[in-house]
Amino acid sequence: MITSGAFSYINVLDKAADASWLREATITNNLANVDTPGFKRKDVDFEGVLKKDLHMNHLNATAYTDSSNFSYRLDGNNVDVDTEQVELASEQLRYTALTDSITHEISRFKSVLG
Repeated sequence: MITSGAFSYINVLDKAADASWLREATITNNLANVDTPGFKRKDVDFEGVLKKDLHMNHLNATAYTDSSNFSYRLDGNNVDVDTEQVELASEQLRYTALTDSITHEISRFKSVLG
């Protein structure tokens, strides 16, 4: 993490990208366990993680079990493939937008220094 005030926006984008990556990995894990009896889907509160970690030097987030008492299947699993795929696509778009923003900001610094 860069500590100069000039890079504070890039630091925010970096933390957001880390939180987004964690959520994407969690959703991918849900999809991988769609046929695991008793598996309960997990999620990451992206906005909550980002707000909490903006004042820290590292990402301090964990996945939580979502609707642990809920299951619409006989095997106790509560992962819905369609919902997970929509969430994954959304998170991939967010991550791409964040990394594109980081690249753009770095390019702006390069143009000023160049």
